[in-house]
Amino acid sequence: MREQLPTLMKEAMKAGDKKRLGAIRLIGAAMKDREIEARGAGREMTEEDEQAVLRKMVKQRQDSIVAYEAAGRDELAAQERDEVAVLSEFLPQMMDEAGTRAAIAEAIAEVGAAGPKDMGKVIAAVKTKHAGRIDFGQASGIVKEMLAKLG
Repeated sequence: MREQLPTLMKEAMKAGDKKRLGAIRLIGAAMKDREIEARGAGREMTEEDEQAVLRKMVKQRQDSIVAYEAAGRDELAAQERDEVAVLSEFLPQMMDEAGTRAAIAEAIAEVGAAGPKDMGKVIAAVKTKHAGRIDFGQASGIVKEMLAKLG
């Protein structure tokens, strides 16, 4: 993805899309920071690192939207929404509830979960296979519900 950023920036400049250009520049800066951090730790930046950076940026903007709306700053909230839209283009598509339930059922069978005490094992198995594609806030409630039926 980092290789695409210069091309995307040029396209946004040519199109005169200042909002998109600004968001892409923010992505580039955040990626550069993470890359420097990874090199300092003696490793290469991975696709998972890229996705983690993007998810963190989206989360920060979503929190800002809530704060701006509470303060009556609708223009700033709209700007944050525009950035979230650009950031989301680079993230993998999130699973819907049915897909999440199927992934959790598969993980329950895989780890041999017998009840609520196995929640940690199930969540770990789901994270291993589906990191970045499942909303784990929603998933934990589904795991609790499904494990409660077993135990």
